[in-house]
Amino acid sequence: MLKKHFDGLGFRKDARDDPKKEKNGDKGDDKDDEGFPAVHDCYMIYGGPSTQLTTRQRKRERREVFTARIAVPQYLSWSSTPITFDRDDYYKVVAPGVYPLVVDPIIVNARLSKVLMDGGSSLNIIYLETLDLLGINRAQLQPSASRFHGVVPGKKALPVGRIDLPVCFGTAANFRKETLTFEVVGFRGTYHAIIGHPGYAKFMAIPNYTYLKLKMPGPKGVITVSSYEHAYECDVECVEYGEALESSTELAMKLEALAAEAPEPKRHASSFEPAEGTKKIPLDPNNSDGKVLTISADLDPK
Repeated sequence: MLKKHFDGLGFRKDARDDPKKEKNGDKGDDKDDEGFPAVHDCYMIYGGPSTQLTTRQRKRERREVFTARIAVPQYLSWSSTPITFDRDDYYKVVAPGVYPLVVDPIIVNARLSKVLMDGGSSLNIIYLETLDLLGINRAQLQPSASRFHGVVPGKKALPVGRIDLPVCFGTAANFRKETLTFEVVGFRGTYHAIIGHPGYAKFMAIPNYTYLKLKMPGPKGVITVSSYEHAYECDVECVEYGEALESSTELAMKLEALAAEAPEPKRHASSFEPAEGTKKIPLDPNNSDGKVLTISADLDPK
């Protein structure tokens, strides 16, 4: 489907598909390099609840996506508030695009200082450790069979359940509170939770990774959340945790390899197990009753 889409846009695979280029012997060293790039592939992160849709639900979703424009549109809540970024948002810009967008919303009745806003995630994630901090009983979890990808590279991750939690941004003078559905995972992370694009859509929030700010409409104007210093601290902690985890994993693998390569320890001699370097001789050389005696290999049989 994606290949058909890009072919329909007129993108060419290579220069051989362009007769004009081939005729002129153009090797791509002229000003055409500054043109719009040809698209050969499309990669994406996928997973979450959308993978569990039935065929009927998929058909209904497709009809909604490709339907004609509604004559009388029904606008979404909070869509009347314009959100912009300009020089008034400038506080200080250090290494634009390097640090993550980390916020500190109130979830349930606790302010969590390390919540990552990940616009590339198709679901909201919270950790079992965070639920324990919030004092939430694990019996409140709802079953979830939504496998997702991207958290553990190259592997599928299966949540232990899902839960609906209230999330609040802003201050007492101007705040927004919405209920988000979180997929609960059992492994550890460097953040308290991760809010993906379902959370962005729920709050109608707009991020800016240059100014490291998050804006959303509120009842008394636009709510702005930002912290350069906190983003830096979280980034350093995330890198240190990743390096420590990698080192501990490598150490565990090395110990397992050494244990597999190490020879079995020698057992001490006992009355039930003869020591090494022994031999058996007849108890009575003149009698063939089969009785033998075990002696050291260095001793004379006589």
